Amino acid sequence: MKVYFVSDGTAITAEVFGSAMLSFFDVDILTKSVPFLSTKDQANGLKQQIDLEVEQGASVLVFYTISDQAISDIVQSCQCHCYNVFGDMLSPIEQALGVKAQPSAQKAHGMKAGVYDGRIDAINYALANDDGASIKNFDQADIILLGVSRSGKTPTSLYLAMQYGIRAANYPITEDDFSSAGLPKVLKLHKKKLFGLTIDPQRLHEIRTGRMAQSKYASFRQCRYEIEEVESLYRQERIPFLNSTTLSVEEISTKVMAEMNLERHRQ
Repeated sequence: MKVYFVSDGTAITAEVFGSAMLSFFDVDILTKSVPFLSTKDQANGLKQQIDLEVEQGASVLVFYTISDQAISDIVQSCQCHCYNVFGDMLSPIEQALGVKAQPSAQKAHGMKAGVYDGRIDAINYALANDDGASIKNFDQADIILLGVSRSGKTPTSLYLAMQYGIRAANYPITEDDFSSAGLPKVLKLHKKKLFGLTIDPQRLHEIRTGRMAQSKYASFRQCRYEIEEVESLYRQERIPFLNSTTLSVEEISTKVMAEMNLERHRQ
């Protein structure tokens, strides 16, 4: 099955929506994003390509978000199943709001200047405060993620910054921290901001082996020890925590936001 995500903008909305719908079906798919399709010539070129694939026996689906009606009509005329992501929803929303929809290319993923600047600041903050590199700015953090090495702290911090504008620092819990009583001093000052990540020892062993095979750091025994100790620390200090083993970074971030009552920064 070939699936096209087509848009006169980034195609992110079409891809997210289409992927969500397809997740209900156990089928193998090959996907292709076609962003910034903004002229009739481009649309006709895409139509010729898709129609040829269909004529050659391919099964094709198209999910699209296009504001220009003429271009939308061309895509809709492809010899396959085409789904206008916004089409079936706009009319009832217009009725509910009492306002006529005025879609424009790329508007769905546009971002106000203040929001954009805030996201950039959050990303810079996450990078500057990654893996305990700097602890002097913890008072500016919305959240401080804890965890042993390779438990998902960095990707989660960056995703929270990029998608939600959250200032997320992260701090590595090491073997040295297990020998002292309670939390490191720098963390005690910000306990309400702390959230822990953990991971199954076997999965941690696999990840670390990919980086440093045949080392104590990557051994299953060491991984199991660190996970047992860090989870004990979380429970002792009553720090909320989450097992990241089977979760995507999107799922981890959403759960963290909900657990910590964080709100997306819109300005």
